[in-house]
Amino acid sequence: MALLEVSGLCKDFGGLHAISDLSFQLQHGEILGLIGPNGAGKTTVFNLITGFIPPTSGEVLLEAQSLLGLKPSAVVKRGIARTFQIVKPFRNLSVLENVTLAAFLHEASRPRAEAKAMETLARVQLHNKSAVNAADLTLGEQKRLEIARALATQPKILFLDEPMGGLNPAEVENACGLVREIRQDGITIILVEHHMKAIMAISNRVIVLHNGIKIADGAPRDVVRNREVITAYLGKRAA
Repeated sequence: MALLEVSGLCKDFGGLHAISDLSFQLQHGEILGLIGPNGAGKTTVFNLITGFIPPTSGEVLLEAQSLLGLKPSAVVKRGIARTFQIVKPFRNLSVLENVTLAAFLHEASRPRAEAKAMETLARVQLHNKSAVNAADLTLGEQKRLEIARALATQPKILFLDEPMGGLNPAEVENACGLVREIRQDGITIILVEHHMKAIMAISNRVIVLHNGIKIADGAPRDVVRNREVITAYLGKRAA
């Protein structure tokens, strides 16, 4: 049984078909890359699955249980956590406080929540910054803080929205390593990313969206040779 199953997912904004009849499955332990040109609908897919916006039609099942109609907080409790393309830490709180707030989802006491937060910060190599205000972190560190906050909710699936955006090559390499380590911890991952070399290197499978329509779904080596994918990224001259 698939961990996550999306069937016939559609989203219309007035006369605009943002997502059209999207179906895919996510297996336990998989790293799934979701790519496409700007405006293809990638973040909209994340918003639909995680409860931030309702679909026009379709179904989303987590372990065969529907997520439709649930608020984002309820989706997180079911086991899906996400990061955002634009980092959104509580800037006036410390790094530890930011992650502790997320850990309260499953830990009732502050000492247990803080212990879980410190464990999670160690996983993303931010434990030495626990007392620093989130606003004083570099962009790369804030990206890792976003991931730590999501991990502190103890997810089954982690949705990463451009975790490598704006990072330098060394930071991208470190981010790739972190994604692999999180998967080794037993967490399934789906990520949106424009850094093509990175996403092709770490993904088991890649889905390509273009104008809200799935145009490819397969192994990275096959997707990069797909003529329709090449055309979507490079224009008609590539056809």
